Amino acid sequence: MDAHLKLLADASLDVTAAEEALEERAFHTARELLDQVDVALEELRRSWTEMSPAERGVVTPAAKEIRARLDAAALRVPRVTALSQGAAEVDPEQELEPEAS
Repeated sequence: MDAHLKLLADASLDVTAAEEALEERAFHTARELLDQVDVALEELRRSWTEMSPAERGVVTPAAKEIRARLDAAALRVPRVTALSQGAAEVDPEQELEPEAS
């Protein structure tokens, strides 16, 4: 149970740090933190079958709240876009021969 609670606490702290990073427009930092939270929640999901009903009763509401915060924060992270490739511009000076000296 202690390991699950520590994982939840770390995930909650990471979501808080991501929310603060978003306020500061540090989008890459926020995305990294949110990815860490997603990994922590996935680890909890994998250990679900090993938990007792009492542990599940504690972990489930906390994990749902963290998931909701993670999802809300993730919506605030702008999507990374790549520059599109355009046609090359012709440089008229490129076509000129160098002046003979």
